[in-house]
Amino acid sequence: MHLIQVDSVQRWMEDLKLMTDCECMCILQSKPISLEKDEQNELILSSQYSTCDSLQLLLKRAWIISTELTRIAQKLEKNRWQRVHSMTVRVNCHVRSMINEYNNFSRSSSEEMHRLEKLLVDKCSEFTAFTERCLQTEDEEILKSMKSCVNETLTTVAQYFGQLIELVLTQEAQNLLRQIELSGSLYITESAVSSLFSLAQEGAHLCRIIAKEGGVVALFKICRQDCFRCLYPQTLRTLASVCCVEEGMHQLEKVDGILCLADILTDTSHSEATHAEAAAVIAQITSPHLTFTQHLSSFLENMEEIVTALVKLCQEASSGEVFLLASAALANITFFDTMACEILLQLNAVKILLAACSDKHIVDTPYSRDQV
Repeated sequence: MHLIQVDSVQRWMEDLKLMTDCECMCILQSKPISLEKDEQNELILSSQYSTCDSLQLLLKRAWIISTELTRIAQKLEKNRWQRVHSMTVRVNCHVRSMINEYNNFSRSSSEEMHRLEKLLVDKCSEFTAFTERCLQTEDEEILKSMKSCVNETLTTVAQYFGQLIELVLTQEAQNLLRQIELSGSLYITESAVSSLFSLAQEGAHLCRIIAKEGGVVALFKICRQDCFRCLYPQTLRTLASVCCVEEGMHQLEKVDGILCLADILTDTSHSEATHAEAAAVIAQITSPHLTFTQHLSSFLENMEEIVTALVKLCQEASSGEVFLLASAALANITFFDTMACEILLQLNAVKILLAACSDKHIVDTPYSRDQV
């Protein structure tokens, strides 16, 4: 309970920065204090955050706007015009702040982006003015007729906002994937993969965008280059996240991803961490909860090699985490096809898995026992 309270307070402290910024924006209306462009100030602003931090800030701001729009609809339903107006003002400020923050760290905004930004800002200003007029009348009939117009404007604001966020996230995914594609630098590639992983953690919609823009192809390209061996664990972890959606799975099939994973698992020169992350990808793509795993026709061709490597990983695991990933992959494969069970029997896997259960350093959680 204490931990929950600490986490809640911490979250509130983080959100407070955005809320106080919002109050400032009411005064400043998103205009710079200086009339002249101060290049040095811009540099300081943009270097305060990494791309990853800036994206997190953008996503947090977007989450606040999305929540506020939902709440406006709820208050509008109850005809609480005072609250509707104050929340509309707040959304207006957050939208302007979000656009400003994004333009501060991104230098590659497209014409389509600027068009959507202008449409959204103009519609937000119109929305604020509209709700303010609603405050100035008490006539129920007039308010009733205005309510449908306010609802329509709210829907348009939400639509423009959704389109802008989609475009921003697509552009950021494209930028990161371009870095991976064009850079031969270990540092730049590592940074881009790390940012891509952070994006993928934001949910299935982001994973779909990454997959659609060729993320799975780019990540497997890294896993096929010896010069990036030290990045394999991080890259495979990102792949496991992106392949939770059907689009990611289709891409994995197109680039012979199963064969690549089998090669990694059977190559004894790779580190245990690399093998464990490859097992995590296998566990993800064979999850019995997914409805689209039937597309993995190439999996059956490589099943014996993969199962054999996973059993060996379970037997030699140096930590509970490695054993959990390998055993989870094995458990999921048995749901995928019964042929796996025959291979497991031939490999004496039951004895190996049960023996591991007696080692409390290896099987250290109920989750691991559940997989066994």
